[in-house]
Amino acid sequence: MTDEIETGSLAPEMLDAFLAQPLIARIATASPSTHRPHVVPVWFEWDGERIWISTFRSTRKVRELQANPLCSIAIDSADSGVDFRGVIFEGSAELVAAPLDFVQRKSEQIYTRYLGEEVRQARYQEWIYDPENLLIKLTPQRRNTWYSARKYIQK
Repeated sequence: MTDEIETGSLAPEMLDAFLAQPLIARIATASPSTHRPHVVPVWFEWDGERIWISTFRSTRKVRELQANPLCSIAIDSADSGVDFRGVIFEGSAELVAAPLDFVQRKSEQIYTRYLGEEVRQARYQEWIYDPENLLIKLTPQRRNTWYSARKYIQK
């Protein structure tokens, strides 16, 4: 048995399947005064066109997006040194605070992806219904995908 490395860009159906997993994304913003980058891990939901992130108004990423909506979001995974895949989305983010029932429903969907039934615990319900809760919505204007996978071939 031998192996072969397959590489390339993720096809749309591969991208959707990849983003259906509860992976950790990293959102990058920049300080409007110092231009220093700020990268933080976040939970997300991909709806096929947009990335949604639940967050709080008082966070640095929200303050930076209010001043400069340009951001990048990176999502990747690696099963080994040669089995990896990822995507980077870039664009102008929108902060969504209303309608409130939509923000709460979308936040609960995001939390449920990662927590399952634990989302019903009071701690997480407090996050969802916190008056500071809002959504970051990114409709990517640019995206870069990649993958590399080891395939085993019988010879």
